[in-house]
Amino acid sequence: MAPEPGLVHIVDDVPELEGVDELTMVVALDGFLDAGNASAHAINHLAELNDGGGPVVATFDVDAFHDYRARRPPISFVRDHYESYDAPRLVVRALRDTGGTPFLLMSGPEPDNRWEAFAGAVRTVVERLGVTRVVGLGSVPMAVPHTRPIAITHHANNPALLTGDSPWRGELRVPSSAQALLEVRLGEWGHDMAGFVAHIPHYLAQLDYPRASVALLEQVEIVGRLIIDLTALRADADAREDEVERYLASNDEVRDVVEALERQYDAFERAEESGTSLLARDEPLPTGEEIGEQFEQFLAGLEANEGGDGETP
Repeated sequence: MAPEPGLVHIVDDVPELEGVDELTMVVALDGFLDAGNASAHAINHLAELNDGGGPVVATFDVDAFHDYRARRPPISFVRDHYESYDAPRLVVRALRDTGGTPFLLMSGPEPDNRWEAFAGAVRTVVERLGVTRVVGLGSVPMAVPHTRPIAITHHANNPALLTGDSPWRGELRVPSSAQALLEVRLGEWGHDMAGFVAHIPHYLAQLDYPRASVALLEQVEIVGRLIIDLTALRADADAREDEVERYLASNDEVRDVVEALERQYDAFERAEESGTSLLARDEPLPTGEEIGEQFEQFLAGLEANEGGDGETP
């Protein structure tokens, strides 16, 4: 399928990309795979390391992809008039890592429609700018405890890009995304794409969880062959972990849910190591009702703590 013209505008003669032999493009789209805002924090961190963001080298025609009635952009009403319309933007920026190596960052709202046309437009960017590998970021809520290492699902359209074993066996039918389709189509067109999905504790999925952002960017460093200063992001992650632990220390019911998840997680790990079974025995997970009740209490407790001391974690 030939890329449809007019859906993306690419800047010619980008000085930041001159003489680059290998070029990574990181992709993180808003709207679906971002539990704990892990991807959003990751790309914001990359932008902050580049003084808020590098030059725009490609701009997509967002009107062709965005459903404005489903996701209405904000606008300010000031006394008697509207102003400051925050138009959605889907762009590619040229950034540099901590060592000075150029790379690209594509961010913005996930297309609501015309995914095939979007994939074709990304193909144009890849081929025109000489991208050698694309790396996608995502995160999903899972029944895992925050006290264990962040699990990452690795995937790629080229097995050589995989940096870890998959915890999944067999076939899973899951809701698709524009990023998932992009990986499939780029593979068909001969372009490498890998991706990483962080597993976020379900009871933290609606909070900012920068620890997962750190885990995602560590994988970007490996596959993208980049160097990223994660000092500030790790400090944010430590602050969030401390806050969660303080709350759990004073809330036994929520602590019980976390401990049940810990037992389930550890039993699963032991079964994996022994090769006996992927299912933990005699360690049932909390019911959906129990999880929902404790989750609501957990969020309410954290919000109350934030309002009490006036600090944002």
